[in-house]
Amino acid sequence: MTRRAVTAVALAMIVLVPLSGCVSWFLPPSAGSTSTPTAEDVAPGLEPFYTQVLTWSNCDGGMQCATAEAPLDWSDPGGDAINLSLVRQPATSGTALGSLLVNPGGPGGSGFDFVKDTVDYATDERLQSSFDIVGFDPRGVNRSTPVTCYSDPSELDAFIYDILPGAPGSDGWIAAANATTAKFGERCLELTGPLLGHVDTPSAARDLDMLRAILGDEKLNYLGYSYGTLLGQVYAELFPTKTGRLVLDGAVDPASDDFEGTATQAQGFESALKAFLEDCRSQKDCPFSGSVDASLTTIRALLDALDASPIANADGRQLGSGAMFTAIILPLYNADNWGSLRQLFATVFTGDASYAFELADTYNGRDPDGSYAGNQTEAFISINCLDAHGDGDITQMRSEAAELTRLAPVFGPQMSWGGTGCPNWPVPSKRDRTPIVAPGSADIIVVGTTNDPATPYSWAQTVAATLENGHLVTYDGEGHTAYNKSNDCVNNAVDDFLIAGTVPSADPKC
Repeated sequence: MTRRAVTAVALAMIVLVPLSGCVSWFLPPSAGSTSTPTAEDVAPGLEPFYTQVLTWSNCDGGMQCATAEAPLDWSDPGGDAINLSLVRQPATSGTALGSLLVNPGGPGGSGFDFVKDTVDYATDERLQSSFDIVGFDPRGVNRSTPVTCYSDPSELDAFIYDILPGAPGSDGWIAAANATTAKFGERCLELTGPLLGHVDTPSAARDLDMLRAILGDEKLNYLGYSYGTLLGQVYAELFPTKTGRLVLDGAVDPASDDFEGTATQAQGFESALKAFLEDCRSQKDCPFSGSVDASLTTIRALLDALDASPIANADGRQLGSGAMFTAIILPLYNADNWGSLRQLFATVFTGDASYAFELADTYNGRDPDGSYAGNQTEAFISINCLDAHGDGDITQMRSEAAELTRLAPVFGPQMSWGGTGCPNWPVPSKRDRTPIVAPGSADIIVVGTTNDPATPYSWAQTVAATLENGHLVTYDGEGHTAYNKSNDCVNNAVDDFLIAGTVPSADPKC
């Protein structure tokens, strides 16, 4: 099992765009346009940030790009500042209701790239006609002032893909996992500096409010996917009177503790795997024979075999169960990619690791030349560890590993031992995992998919019920998140709310 499987996948909450995407066509906006901040009253010391004017310039794909500044530490606005990168597609109708800020998830996902490269996946034509669609990289992520944890990509390769010595869960294996994570964290602190202690979600939510104001919007209109739903909830908690129309798709339960969240996700991924195997039986290229249960047993046996005897890839990397697990879950996020999952198993069954690494590399943002696009792994771990540390108790981890294996026999063992990660992080956590009610907020739409593998439907139900003004929209189907990738019922519910403020009288159960 790799270090990446323990640290990241156990907490994975990210929207993964399809293996291909497209960008909508529109008339290129003129260069040099500027924003008009709201000029609202803010706390002393924050005025320079809330009154800054964005200057938009034309950038790749005919969109507009700009850079904002935010305090490194919101409790010390007179100290150092960081940069936040934004991209927008102006409303295609020529008349915008305002800005719609979009976050793709992660934490660590690039909202800049999400909008610039795949705006048609992020939003549909109705929203693009009505709003300026704005993507942004949160603090610590990608084009904004980033978390940095290596000077050579081989360092990150080693952290993600190297197989730890010993049997997973053994004393030696846990010691190696703790040492590896501690070393990685110290490298992040060395290269990132004080920012590493200020990439928490509440700080990002304060950035979001500043962006709202300098874009000229009195209220925030927001579409958040996956982890982006947590950012939206924290925003509503901190700034309830500034909420406009918020949509949270693939909701994260902010009160879920590490074990509860991991157990729910493990069962979610296993449920999606069963759905894949049931569908696979009807496909001519299905590499499995027999029942779904028999195929599940085969997959678990394969993962165990890879722990005992990894498969060498042409580039020298070894395919163990951790990298294989990452390769499996990537296509599980979207049923449209199940063909890739059939190809994965077919090739690995023949002893070929190349396609497995291709999928794992896609998940991890690794390019074919060995470089990494963006910093999603570093940002993911850094933000998660600031949001909740855990205590790293070995006895508790072993008890929880046994329970995870009982609840999800295939994926439970892969998603155990997450407690070896954040307790070794070099900066302390900042956010308590508690329910978010957001009293006094505007209406908030929460979209949940019944067989979402990454953010299970039960989380959407909990979030909608806990928010004072939450409203659930259910999509009965497969995949991670539903808006603009499921059916007209979901799309219309989201569009009607964001454009006209129409709240469903009841869950439409799409």
